[in-house]
Amino acid sequence: MGRIELVGVTKRFGTAEVIPELSLEIEPGEFAVLLGPSGCGKSTLLRMMAGLEALTAGEIHIGGRRVDGLPPGQRGVAMVFQSYALYPHMSVADNLAFGLRNIGMAKEEIATRTREAARILEIEHLLERKPMQLSGGQRQRVAIGRAIVKEPQAFLFDEPLSNLDAALRARTRVEIARLHQRMGSTMIFVTHDQVEAMTMATRIVVLNKGRIEQIGSPLEIYRRPATRFVAGFIGTPGMNFLPVDMAEGAGGHAEVVLPGGTRLATGIPSRNLPSNAGSLTLGVRPEAVRVNPDGPVKAEVEFVEHLGDRTHLHVALPGGAQLVVEDAGESVVRAGEHIALTADGARLHLFDAADRAYSAA
Repeated sequence: MGRIELVGVTKRFGTAEVIPELSLEIEPGEFAVLLGPSGCGKSTLLRMMAGLEALTAGEIHIGGRRVDGLPPGQRGVAMVFQSYALYPHMSVADNLAFGLRNIGMAKEEIATRTREAARILEIEHLLERKPMQLSGGQRQRVAIGRAIVKEPQAFLFDEPLSNLDAALRARTRVEIARLHQRMGSTMIFVTHDQVEAMTMATRIVVLNKGRIEQIGSPLEIYRRPATRFVAGFIGTPGMNFLPVDMAEGAGGHAEVVLPGGTRLATGIPSRNLPSNAGSLTLGVRPEAVRVNPDGPVKAEVEFVEHLGDRTHLHVALPGGAQLVVEDAGESVVRAGEHIALTADGARLHLFDAADRAYSAA
């Protein structure tokens, strides 16, 4: 297991700076996910760790060694790509062994490593098949096995599930998570899919325009986003955002006035809010709002999404603001109805003009 440290890593393509002086530490045995939208620099960052992309400035250390001046094969990492990149004319066994043969490893050691990788991935029965005889999930396992046989200090995954259908993606991400539990290896996984990040990571690194917005466990990032960008990017459906005015609250907690004039109590200590916060935005996740006949917030239902285990109500508040609300799976609410809502103040967030987040203590 290798510790990975990025120190002031910077990447420019001509005059365009895609990663501006980023520093990050990945602990041994950690499953870290680099999460962000397309173009945020996450794959570029991974490729720099692997040695497939040169740094403009900064340092990369893996397992206590500085490696940014070393070729890819000497860095002690193995990369799994979005495309399987298997040799179609070779058997699974030969695909697994190919890289080891190229470096002149002894046949006995190659055979041992190949058998062990096949055992870990449960593909022993596929060793004599060609890639064209495999399903997409099986091909991805072979691609992962090709990384395992190298016995690297760290595994680097560059959106390896993007080519799989939805059901197979769900199964494969569970397989990768189990693989991490069995091997205890350091793994860095790049994705734009927040579900993959939430279900697999021990820590998520949220990237935006080449910068780190927040680092934390999946639940930390979900429950206490540091910025409006993180709050909006994590969660399906996304967090609702409403412009609000401040009001004098009771018990030391902030109250806000919604569009349309309704007051809403939050669990956010007033003392935590800056006196010069300026305009504020209320952030509320759909599950933090419930239908309640006695609730203070009035709304009209515009659209209903039945999802089986839950229902999403798309509603309009007085003043025209839009909100997505979660209701029970067997919800009987219909479009066109007028309903009342209540919000859990402890699960509300406020964002200032600089998009900094303030949450309940």
